[in-house]
Amino acid sequence: MDALDILTDLDNVIPFFQAIFSADEHTVIGYEILGRYQINGSFESLGPFFMDEEIPEEYKQEVDNVVLTKALDKALELDKDVMLFINRDAGLLMQDDGESFLQMLLSYEEKGMALSRIVLEISERNYKGQSDHLDHLLVYYRTYGIKIAIDKMGNDSGYLDRIGELAPDIFKIDLSALRSTSTSHTYQNVLYSLSMLARKIGATLLFENIEMVYQLQFAWKNGGRFYQGYYLHYPEEQFVDRKLQKETLRKEFHEFISYEKKKLSVIFEFTENLQTNIQELLARHKKYNDYEELLKYLSDDLSHVAFRMYVCDEDGFQKSDNIFKENSHWVLQPEYKDKNWSWRPYFLENIIKMRNEKKGILSDLYSDIETGETVRTYSFPLNNQDYLFIDLSYNFLDQMGVLIN
Repeated sequence: MDALDILTDLDNVIPFFQAIFSADEHTVIGYEILGRYQINGSFESLGPFFMDEEIPEEYKQEVDNVVLTKALDKALELDKDVMLFINRDAGLLMQDDGESFLQMLLSYEEKGMALSRIVLEISERNYKGQSDHLDHLLVYYRTYGIKIAIDKMGNDSGYLDRIGELAPDIFKIDLSALRSTSTSHTYQNVLYSLSMLARKIGATLLFENIEMVYQLQFAWKNGGRFYQGYYLHYPEEQFVDRKLQKETLRKEFHEFISYEKKKLSVIFEFTENLQTNIQELLARHKKYNDYEELLKYLSDDLSHVAFRMYVCDEDGFQKSDNIFKENSHWVLQPEYKDKNWSWRPYFLENIIKMRNEKKGILSDLYSDIETGETVRTYSFPLNNQDYLFIDLSYNFLDQMGVLIN
């Protein structure tokens, strides 16, 4: 695809629209505008044109404006609540301090296009200017109601540095790397962390490049409100019916909900049984001289369940040695005594919860720092001050069917 061929044939530069679906209504809530070039009866993506660093920026800006103008002309026919997602490279946008882009949008506002429907997907991939200048522009755009989205989350960690500065309205998370259930647990945890961060700052999650049902389920489970990808619909020259996937998504989400409820029921039953077993063991071993002796008693009964146990007080100070299973034998690790674990996420929150409810708590899945294994921890109140912590082994969790988040 030759750049000059495109520039001298702008009539065949056209917008395509990729539908974005919502979790709450299962309908199309917006469209991402994509550039295409019609040649020999087929449509070629303009992505390579915009990515080519050899092509002058003014050429790219001219083609970008053609695509956007034609897209906005067509978008005037849409329902008034449909959003338009517009991609803009930060470098191109800042050539004239973003003024031409804003003026174009304002001209369409006069035709009835509310700027609150515009979502600007900003890419800083090749931006070499000052970040604070770009930030000031985006803040200015926001005064017109324009929303800001950070693009390519999930495949470029550099964007994490900008989240606090930009405070985007939308996180756009790329699920390309999540193409199978064998994708690393660590990668899934990173995406989960992004979803938690979005929740903390009040941003909406949009998951893109969804190409299979497993990715859609992951997006739904991790707080995705908006979804986009070939699994749902390919980009088209025309706007699709907003209810195109309504019944399909309703059925898919019903399956997700049923699976999640069954999984939670399994975990609840597992936790209740564990609670009963620990209570019975502690009732049997009432007499002990110190916590190390108690842990030795428990290790005999929990050898198939746990690989580490210890006792902490309510402030997180360890009151016992670790007892650790090493090569099928339990060994005491006195070096852990008096360490403090209150810095761990949810530690104090769980202590208060156990103290008030007088029952144990099962953690979510996490990777153990020392062994690297995927584990869960079961914690249980021994009395009003001290708490037993039992790190459950991967094999045991797998056998019990609770090796799931």
